[in-house]
Amino acid sequence: MDRPVLSIDHGGGYISSFEPVETILEVGAAVSAGTEVGLTAPGNGHCEASCLHWGVRLHGEYINPLLLTGDLEPSVLLPLGQQ
Repeated sequence: MDRPVLSIDHGGGYISSFEPVETILEVGAAVSAGTEVGLTAPGNGHCEASCLHWGVRLHGEYINPLLLTGDLEPSVLLPLGQQ
């Protein structure tokens, strides 16, 4: 299933990708912090509700995007059905 992807070049070798995202931006359009760049596209196939996939590449290699969000506590895995 094809999903629309939006990629943003942040400079310094960082490119973030978001899918499925619909956008009206033209390829190469400049955006700044706080600019709305798109909306999560419906019907992405594997999520009951809308979901978003976020990836980040640094010089072409995927890195953990959470490294760019600041201090975060470690993830805690819970048994299925518990939140």
